Amino acid sequence: MCDYSLENVASRAARVGERLVSTQFVNSLTRGFAAVGEPDVAVCLLPGTELVFDLDVECDHPLGLYEKRKLRENVARFRQINMQSPYEHHDALEFPSGKVVLLTRLSIGQCATVLQLPAEPRAPEAVHESQAPASQAPASQAPASDVQQGGVKQFLPVE
Repeated sequence: MCDYSLENVASRAARVGERLVSTQFVNSLTRGFAAVGEPDVAVCLLPGTELVFDLDVECDHPLGLYEKRKLRENVARFRQINMQSPYEHHDALEFPSGKVVLLTRLSIGQCATVLQLPAEPRAPEAVHESQAPASQAPASQAPASDVQQGGVKQFLPVE
């Protein structure tokens, strides 16, 4: 997802294997990821997306006057934080050590590759009545007050 502060920037979803670079977007006060070669398009990540950086990640100090901080880690998972506060930045990276860093704190120009996107939830496989064997009538059509399913007798209310 892209942070609220990127609403006025063109954006698209990330793809597996894609090369990204941390950047500050024109006409925006925030930072995020752009695809290499597409500096004006924000690449949005879904929570759970995993990235590997070319080098250990560097972060700018919040005051900007001090040295950059090296995290000594190069693998991270995208997540969103502070969702209860609508006017704070939400996009962040969580590292294996447990450190969480807002994307707006990443130093500009760091390259990363999208390792994997989060798995999409699967809908439970539904058995359609047309596919059910004739001997297994749905409970709503059962003439008796009990139905035999898979060797287990289930009692239904009699109407």
